[in-house]
Amino acid sequence: MAKQEELVFLPLGGVGEIGMNLALYGYGSPEKRQWIMVDCGVTFPGPDLPGVDLVLPDIRYLASQRNNLKAMIITHAHEDHYGAMNDLWPGLNVPVYASPFTAGMLEAKRNYEGSRADIPVTIFKAGDRINIGPFEIEAVGVNHSIPEPMSLVIRTPLGNVVHTGDWKIDAAPTLGPLTDEHRFRQLGDEGVLALMCDSTNAMREGVSPSEEEVSEGLRKVIEEAEGRVAITTFSSNVGRIRSIAQAAEAAGREVLLLGSSLKRVVDVARDIGIMEGLKPFIAEDEYGYIPRDKIVVILTGSQGEPRAALAKISRDEMRNVALSAGDTVVFSSRTIPGNEKAIIEIKNGLIEQGIKIVTDSDALVHVSGHPRRNELLKMYEWTRPQILVPVHGEAAHLTAQAELAASAGIKTVPRVRNGDILRLAPGPVEVVDEAPHGRIFKDGKLIGDFDEMGIGDRRKLSYVGHVAVNVLLDNRYEFLTDPDLVSFGLPEFDDEGEDMEDALYDAVLGAVESIPRARRKDLDMLREAVRRAVRAAANETWGKKPVVTVFVTRL
Repeated sequence: MAKQEELVFLPLGGVGEIGMNLALYGYGSPEKRQWIMVDCGVTFPGPDLPGVDLVLPDIRYLASQRNNLKAMIITHAHEDHYGAMNDLWPGLNVPVYASPFTAGMLEAKRNYEGSRADIPVTIFKAGDRINIGPFEIEAVGVNHSIPEPMSLVIRTPLGNVVHTGDWKIDAAPTLGPLTDEHRFRQLGDEGVLALMCDSTNAMREGVSPSEEEVSEGLRKVIEEAEGRVAITTFSSNVGRIRSIAQAAEAAGREVLLLGSSLKRVVDVARDIGIMEGLKPFIAEDEYGYIPRDKIVVILTGSQGEPRAALAKISRDEMRNVALSAGDTVVFSSRTIPGNEKAIIEIKNGLIEQGIKIVTDSDALVHVSGHPRRNELLKMYEWTRPQILVPVHGEAAHLTAQAELAASAGIKTVPRVRNGDILRLAPGPVEVVDEAPHGRIFKDGKLIGDFDEMGIGDRRKLSYVGHVAVNVLLDNRYEFLTDPDLVSFGLPEFDDEGEDMEDALYDAVLGAVESIPRARRKDLDMLREAVRRAVRAAANETWGKKPVVTVFVTRL
């Protein structure tokens, strides 16, 4: 007897964390499911991952299902939703569907990074429908902090799923589209089996302010500023960039863009016609010739990135652009958890220069692109789902939305985390299996797991440093020359002012000389004795045990 076909949901990233979104929907019997993939994002490393450039979802499970993966659909061009495509798509090589802006951003990103992955993209936008195996997928327009975001309606023989992606309700955005209430209500009438819903702001009461209100707040800040105004925001927030440019023009100021990612986004937006009506931005070498009260700078660095334009200005390292006492810097952004320290350092650097700082606690200069609790309740009302699955959030956000949904009368709200295979239909809604999942790391040009990339050893080195020892023995197993010892990342002197390397050198001599010549023939044993002696000497003097590499050679 053939096993029953099922509809399942499997997140490999983004559920239990913010960032690295990758969701799979599967249809068929457990042994023969067909899959579609929604989004392919990254997250960014913290100080616990020294040297790592990007964190990507582990797609081992997808590799085992490669022949059953039918397509990838990208909801929008934020890094946490599409940033891993250049690195992961070549191993999957499936059709990709995305909006014109997302396709343009992917091409610009590929050119900037020098990626060899030539990813063919089929344009897919709000109102379009595509058929992929047992799935019919429809794009529904929503509002978010980037052009052309979309929710997805995934129709299957066992019911309809609405995957919201990132969204909010904004009745007065500076850049469309509006979230399509009419279409969501129609979908509710058609019947929604499950709503997979953005949880990012599920802990925040009320309704988000509109982008139009933010635009007005920025206009006031610009008009009241006596000197230059520099505004940092997420480079992908084209609506915010338009708002700032319009406010600057109304105040009689020119606009300069600073930061390569910002310029790439604006170039793509201009190519698809969503920057029309704005005055041309000035060139960087014109900056010094414009009066201080006649310029606004839009720049990268809102999250404290050390190589971004704002960080360089805070350190006074920009060639053509600098700020001075009396100027204003506006953070038109939210702080992503984990970036607080870097942002504070930049703010302090600016304050030391006499520059005024404005954040969203001082004026309405930013609004999130995600729904607050009243907006979530409206989505429940429109779609009337049988099942609500909180996604896109850490445990606190997911739990907050689960409680909200239950209070709104949604009876089935399963607990799901990355790697859980959730059966949506038929029968009981429950986690039926777990797929391999986790994180892999992009480090320079290479990608691998924690051990493959040597991240654990690198982290250890960052705490305790390294000592290299080279011992040369003659044919009688006596020292041929004095041992060589080089330390890196250790204190130079001990607490009595003695040279640390001298103490370690004495430990090498003592370790070798304490072993009878007849036993020195065992070079592995001798090597380990020296290693232990150096670590013990460092620990006695310093209180820490460095990483020690020993070379022993008999000539």
